[in-house]
Amino acid sequence: MPIVHRIGRRPDPWQYPDWSRANQDRTFGNRFDDPNGEYRVLYASSMRLGCFFETLARYRPDLELYAELRGIAGDEDFVPMGIVPREWLDNRMIGSAQAQGRFADVGASDWLPRLRRMLAPLLIRHGIPDFDASILQRSGPRVLTQSVSDLIYREGFNGIRYLSKYGHDIENWALFEPADLTGRLQNSIRPDDPDLLEALRIFDLAMG
Repeated sequence: MPIVHRIGRRPDPWQYPDWSRANQDRTFGNRFDDPNGEYRVLYASSMRLGCFFETLARYRPDLELYAELRGIAGDEDFVPMGIVPREWLDNRMIGSAQAQGRFADVGASDWLPRLRRMLAPLLIRHGIPDFDASILQRSGPRVLTQSVSDLIYREGFNGIRYLSKYGHDIENWALFEPADLTGRLQNSIRPDDPDLLEALRIFDLAMG
C-alpha cells in the first residue's frame, strides 16, 4: 500500500474539506471531485515535493511576464519572483500516512480504453474528438475528470493513482471518502524545509 503525503490546513492536514465550502455544483473545483456531491476527496502525493508543487503552483509568475522578459534584449539576469504569502506557511501542516485499499491507475493502458468507451457521450458533448492520457492532464473541463472519479468510485475503488501535470516524475493520489489511512503523522512546515525550498526554486517563488 502506498505511503502518501499531504499538505492541508491546520490543525489536521487529513481533514476533508467542509461541505460548506463546496461550490454550487457541490464540488470543490478540483480534478477528481465527485460531480454528484456525494463523497469528498483528499489529494496526496507519493513525494513530499509533489505536495509543494500542487499547492504552490498558483503563486507562479504569470506567463505574460516571462514572455515580456524573453522579448527584452540582453542577459536574463533578473526574473521577478512570485510571492507566497507568509500566511500560507503559518496556516498549513504536512502529513504522511499509508493508504489502504484498491486504487485505479487511470493513465494505464488497460484503463484508458475502458474510460474512452464509458465517457464517449460526454466527450462528444464537449467537443473532444478522442480520449487518451493527455486528456486526463488537462485543466478543464473539470466535469470530464470528475466523471472519471465517479466511474471509479462506483466500481468500488478507494481512489485514483495519477501523474502530476507539473511533472510525470510526481505520482499523485485521489483518496475517496472515507480514506483508510494508517500510521498518520503530521508536522508544521518549517521555512527551511528542503522540499519547500526546492519547490520555491523550481517555480521562481519566494516567501513573503
